[in-house]
Amino acid sequence: MRLYSMPSSGNSYKVRLLAALTGRALERVDCEAGSVALAKAKAAGVLPFGKLPALALESGAVLGESNAILCFLGEGSRFWPVDPVQRAQMLGWMFWEQYNHEPVIAVRQSLLSYPDRAADATPERMADLLARGQALLGVMDRALEGREWLVGQPSLADVCLYAYTHTAEVRGGFDLSGMPALRAWLDRVAALPGHVAIDG
Repeated sequence: MRLYSMPSSGNSYKVRLLAALTGRALERVDCEAGSVALAKAKAAGVLPFGKLPALALESGAVLGESNAILCFLGEGSRFWPVDPVQRAQMLGWMFWEQYNHEPVIAVRQSLLSYPDRAADATPERMADLLARGQALLGVMDRALEGREWLVGQPSLADVCLYAYTHTAEVRGGFDLSGMPALRAWLDRVAALPGHVAIDG
């Protein structure tokens, strides 16, 4: 399988992380923003939704959207709950990540990290993203109080939400100092066998 991946992107990282955690070998094609590789991938039509990541299968099918790729790679693994209720809860967190968490946590990190987006980083927008992001991270911290994982066991929900949460302080300027349950969860995910760093 060939993964078209943006090295600095949390959405691409979550796929690389799950592959590492499950021992799946992927041929990586790094397509950083503005790169020749990205232009070639778009020209070749291998990005189903015109964005990264994308996973090209041996059959010729190409999968887009990071969380859909996680489901494909994770089904049948230890990260895919057998219990249907836990599986639905896992998917609920994954939908929440893309609809609530990613548009705030990831966007603030992006505005601070990529020079070509600096013009969009107005003080008002950055303050709004910071306030909303702190509230979202608080939702996770409260959900993790008294439990090790988001859904009973390590699942795709943990992989999915770890991607942008573990860089929230360094890249996004968020403050996790008052969120001990969330911090402990980040450490547990990082300690999973096979874990790789975003720049690994």
